[in-house]
Amino acid sequence: MGYTIGMSHIARSSLIIAVFFGLDKILGFLRQVFFNRQFSAAERDVFFVSNNIPDLLSALISGGALGIALIPILSEFLERDGRQAAWDLFSRIVNLAFLVTACISVVIILLAEPLVRHVIAPGFNDPAKWALTASLMRLDLMAILIFSISGLVMAGLQANQHFLLPAMAPGFYNLGQIFGIMVLGPRLGIFGLVYGVILGALLHLAIQLPGLLRFGYRWAPAIDLRNPGVQQVLRLMGPRLLTMLCLQSYFLARDRLASFFEEGAVSALNNGWFIQQVPETLIGTAIAIALLPSLSEHFVRGQTDDFRQTVNRALRAMLALTVPIAALLAVSIRPLVRIAFDFEPRETEMVVWATRAFLLGLMGHTWLEVAVRSFYARQNATTPLLAAFLQAVAYILLAVSLSRTVGHIGLALADTFSFSGQALLLLFLLNRRFPGVLQLGGTLWRAGLGALIGGGLTYALIQMLPLPILPLSLGALATGGLVVLPFIWSEVKLLVRL
Repeated sequence: MGYTIGMSHIARSSLIIAVFFGLDKILGFLRQVFFNRQFSAAERDVFFVSNNIPDLLSALISGGALGIALIPILSEFLERDGRQAAWDLFSRIVNLAFLVTACISVVIILLAEPLVRHVIAPGFNDPAKWALTASLMRLDLMAILIFSISGLVMAGLQANQHFLLPAMAPGFYNLGQIFGIMVLGPRLGIFGLVYGVILGALLHLAIQLPGLLRFGYRWAPAIDLRNPGVQQVLRLMGPRLLTMLCLQSYFLARDRLASFFEEGAVSALNNGWFIQQVPETLIGTAIAIALLPSLSEHFVRGQTDDFRQTVNRALRAMLALTVPIAALLAVSIRPLVRIAFDFEPRETEMVVWATRAFLLGLMGHTWLEVAVRSFYARQNATTPLLAAFLQAVAYILLAVSLSRTVGHIGLALADTFSFSGQALLLLFLLNRRFPGVLQLGGTLWRAGLGALIGGGLTYALIQMLPLPILPLSLGALATGGLVVLPFIWSEVKLLVRL
């Protein structure tokens, strides 16, 4: 108990977020297991592709561009003008986001089929699959309308330094999807899952509403684009919107290119991405979300040294955790995929090698979370935009080139190289402004040595011990993790004091 009390505010917030993100990832893993077992490879390919345009809309307007641009401005209003002024601005932004999302959704509904045929998945080359993809896309837009509110509610609560309910919300979203798969799927097919997505979006919003009431929020039916606060958010959002557009172009390009490969390639890449995102979310996203309001406050108060030290410690902690985790997962992923998803050998290998390629970029993805938010905390959205544009161009060039030689695995490798490059570029620029941000000390070699020894031991145990494969794999993972821990213990303590 005393150890927990001694944790810093950021560490406690990161722990809360990580715990609930962990529960969410458990639910997400169950969702993936049920999804992969319930539907065929062709249905899974169609479902993943149908989400791309709705996800793009959501990323640009609610939880992505607008959400991350809103937090620093709300933090400034809370610090300078008080909570009521911050909530007044929040209402105006929520109203604007909902109306814009509704208008764009109508356009997408009307253009769904040509978008699928010519932009999203031309490689399907099957009118039936195109029609099904378009139908699922139209239905999915209902969930995006809900997220246009719910995603901003997350930002509003986080700006008030409240992380519990926003951290719980993704788990409820997964529960809705699981209901869609298990209860509606057998009756309605793949449409049952989309109805589950809509239910999950409603639950995602509902669980957060008590938080708004706790902090005294009252909705106001106003927008007023001439309002100074609204204009300030939109100015910061503009570059962020283009940044998210570059990011989402990655998903569009990846699935478009994958649609030309054998059946199951889209699904394999999405499953590999999901597996990599489990540790990325628990480490990178959890820490970065907790950091952003504090970094914004450091900037507003002119606390340069605190800003630099906070970013540096976060990077070192992420490095120490992600390098060994990537190694441990890479050597143990095959039996876990085979048992969890019950794929035939061909599709199992597709997922395994895609996952390994994604895991090479785990550290880069977590560092990118902190790098981007460090610039946004300083209300600098232009630099992340330029870096994201370079990343998008690099990804497309690398993906086209690498996929010609190693197939769908090349699309995952292109992800690793381009996103890691973006993170390093942003952190190099940040280090020029705040010297010492990238000072890693002995963290790099200790994390690398721990990964080598722990990963090697995990692989040896899986190969040599004559035990049932599931307990063997999990036991080998746990053993490898315990071996790694002494190498990175100082960074674990650093994270607690972050």
